[in-house]
Order: sequence, then C-alpha cells, then structure tokens
Amino acid sequence: MLTISKDLYDKVVAHARADHPDEACGVLAGPAGSDRPERFIPMTNAARSPTFYEFDSSEQFGVWREMDERDEEPVVIYHSHTATEAYPSRTDISYANEPGAHYVLVSTREPTVTEFRSYRIADGQVTEEPVAVVE
Repeated sequence: MLTISKDLYDKVVAHARADHPDEACGVLAGPAGSDRPERFIPMTNAARSPTFYEFDSSEQFGVWREMDERDEEPVVIYHSHTATEAYPSRTDISYANEPGAHYVLVSTREPTVTEFRSYRIADGQVTEEPVAVVE
C-alpha cells in the first residue's frame, strides 16, 4: 500500500493538471529503506508529449545524485496520462526500472475528476495497490 500525505498528493495532481495536455512526470523521494515519500521533485518531460514521458537525462542524473547524497531513494515515480485511464502502458512497464518504487499514474482526461492510482511494477508484472492519503 502507498501511504502519501495530502500535501504531496495535491502537488502531484497539480503538476499533472499544470502540464496538461502534455504528460507530467516526477519523483517523490524519501529516506532510503523507509517506503515513506517526503519530498516532491517535479521533473521535465523531455519528450514534451501528450502520450509519452521521458525524464531529461541530465536532470535525472542530478536528481538521483542528490537523493544519494541525502540518503534518499525514489519512493514514488509518477507521471500523468492525458487521454486514457491511470493504468501503465506497455511502454511504462518496459521503462519501469526501480522495482522497489511505487509507480503512480494520474489521469487528466477529465478536468473535474482525479484518477490517482498506484502500482508496483517488477519484471514486467503490474500489481495495483491501495492508496491511503493522510493529513
């Protein structure tokens, strides 16, 4: 189960809405080994696409280095889908290379409905998990 603060939840959703019609992407970092997302890190979608996201490689290198320096890890890797449900695409599954991370998808296809879902993706297998939003 993913447990996420209301503040981080709101920031992820706001980022997804702000970048629409392109997909938004980013990371929620947390203390290594804690499974606790604590720090919001919005990233640039280098693809600038409504159907695909790709972290900018130099930005990603810097973010991962900073997490290492702070003894953090990517607890959540998130992105948005702009026209489809919040479910990982084949491309999303093939690019999932952090087996310990929660993969969060936010669908922005409906302007007044928030679809926020979390998955574990390991070895090509997708498992949806519950999300608890806490104060």
